[in-house]
Amino acid sequence: MTSRAAGDTAWVLEPVLEVPHVVAAALLTRDGLVTGYTDALSQPSAERVAAITSTVQGACRTAAAAFADTDQAEIRQVVIESDHGYVLIVPTDHGTCVAAYGDPEVRLDLLAHRVHSQVARLGEKAMAAGPRGADGGTPA
Repeated sequence: MTSRAAGDTAWVLEPVLEVPHVVAAALLTRDGLVTGYTDALSQPSAERVAAITSTVQGACRTAAAAFADTDQAEIRQVVIESDHGYVLIVPTDHGTCVAAYGDPEVRLDLLAHRVHSQVARLGEKAMAAGPRGADGGTPA
């Protein structure tokens, strides 16, 4: 399985798919746009996952802030358990997130470790890319 979308995101998602019982994964922006997704998802499904993931993250940030009695809170991960399996959502520090879905047999600890590892690699790659120019583009 490979990721499908503009750009090369396979290096992020393919290691997540190597965890036994992981069915699908997607790379998304924090505001709900699809950057990449695995073959188990169609484009409409990936776009729906992105929109829902964005909403879930926003709701979780709001809930965490409310419980902490503060104005805002960042989340480290969101885990959704259902009778069909698990959804794991892990945001990055630079505005993207990785969402993965495993069937009921997936080992959640292995899935979380792999997704967090890939998120860390995304952060390293973003830091290595260097600063952007004042116009938002890359420096000449």
